[in-house]
Amino acid sequence: MKTVKLEETAVEIDASSVYYRDLNDEINMAVNEGAKHLIIRNVNGQRYIGAGLQGDDIRIDIHGVPGNDMAVFMDGPTIEVFDNAQDGVGNTMNAGNVYVHGHAGDVCGYGMRGGRLYVLGDVGYRVGIHMKAYKEKTPILIVGGTAGHFLGEYMAGGIIVLLGMERRPGQPVAGDYLGTGMHGGTIFVRGEVDSRRVGKEVGIEKPDDAEYKMLKKELSEFAGVFHLNYDDIVSVPFVKLYPKTHRPYGPLYNARWYWQRGG
Repeated sequence: MKTVKLEETAVEIDASSVYYRDLNDEINMAVNEGAKHLIIRNVNGQRYIGAGLQGDDIRIDIHGVPGNDMAVFMDGPTIEVFDNAQDGVGNTMNAGNVYVHGHAGDVCGYGMRGGRLYVLGDVGYRVGIHMKAYKEKTPILIVGGTAGHFLGEYMAGGIIVLLGMERRPGQPVAGDYLGTGMHGGTIFVRGEVDSRRVGKEVGIEKPDDAEYKMLKKELSEFAGVFHLNYDDIVSVPFVKLYPKTHRPYGPLYNARWYWQRGG
């Protein structure tokens, strides 16, 4: 592993053939020594990059494909990936920004309770599950492409925006079981949604004026990060998916309690 100090608070790390623990030790050591901007090159599947890092003045540029659980438990920094990313991006992230210039894998944004996760391309299965707002924090996940099955499963808070841009003709914007078990938060989808793919506990309607204002602000930032045409993004109307109840499976638990008590 080769680490080069570019200036007083910037370093460049060559991650070629470096074991993930050694790479993360090097990142943490550089931050502890005052580095604010880290450029990591030749990344090839190393896991947990940015795990638990704190400080909103820290920036990490990743060239290559990071492994699972990048930005897990992260609290403040900004990570920009100039390629694809694997599974679990932003797992339980508390604050900060993650920008992925390619596709991302499964369970991105799992349990997020703050920060922003922007993915330019497609994402895999069970993305945004168990997302939750925490106190004044509202996690925001924007996907430029499509999503697999179970997007927003058991979602408890936060915002997911699914754009579905550059889809193939006839390709659905999301897989089946969209919002299954959702009991908080909101999912916005650009274009139409097939109600047959949506969980029965989820309602579908048009966003109101305040929601459109929030959407336009976030989408303007998304377009800026990825150098997209903002007008193209908002040229298609959105629909809003929301939970009809905050306790979708309450009757099941009530019935179990009733029979356990001998009813």
